[in-house]
Amino acid sequence: MIPTEPTDSGAQSPEPARPGFEIEDLTVGAHAHGFGRSDGRTFAFRVRKSMLFVEVYGEYCEHSVPTPADVVATAERSVTDIDLTDERSIAGVVRDAVLSTEADWSQPGPGDGVRDGDGRSLPTVRAVLNRLGSIIDSVR
Repeated sequence: MIPTEPTDSGAQSPEPARPGFEIEDLTVGAHAHGFGRSDGRTFAFRVRKSMLFVEVYGEYCEHSVPTPADVVATAERSVTDIDLTDERSIAGVVRDAVLSTEADWSQPGPGDGVRDGDGRSLPTVRAVLNRLGSIIDSVR
């Protein structure tokens, strides 16, 4: 587990400032990846090319390996200015990406998944855009 909260003189506070955020597994390098928990939800991340991709899964994921239907929010970040050999750098970018999705999954809309003002399912739209992006990247 990678600590994500600063501590004073080595003493642990009874409750961290941001309860529930932890990275359970992190592999560094050009293809960094890992998983963790934030406020009771699990997330996974991976680096492909120069982008960090984060998927946040539903609170009650029914499978030990989440399916695309379990994704409630996604985030992407550029990692061109990040040291991918440093756990703290990767953990910081992942934490920021996961917390940026918090608004998406903390206020679910009607039906399955988060919806925008037009009633479209955001995870589905994001999934389609992610697939289109990977197709475009493979053509380059």
